[in-house]
Amino acid sequence: MSKDLSAIAKNIRKYRDKLGISQDKLSKLTGVTLHTLTKIETGATSDPRIETLKKIAEGLKVGVDDLIK
Repeated sequence: MSKDLSAIAKNIRKYRDKLGISQDKLSKLTGVTLHTLTKIETGATSDPRIETLKKIAEGLKVGVDDLIK
């Protein structure tokens, strides 16, 4: 696994930090399991499903495009 995090992982962390919420809180807001969210944010899952990204984006109050750029 590369030490370089994907843009998706970096952006989720960035927007989550902006809102001042934990991974656990985001998990509860979105219905995405904490395990899945952690794997995406740490880069263990580098290509999450679009349905998952939509839920995360909605919870972060951003668009999917904001997460993938």
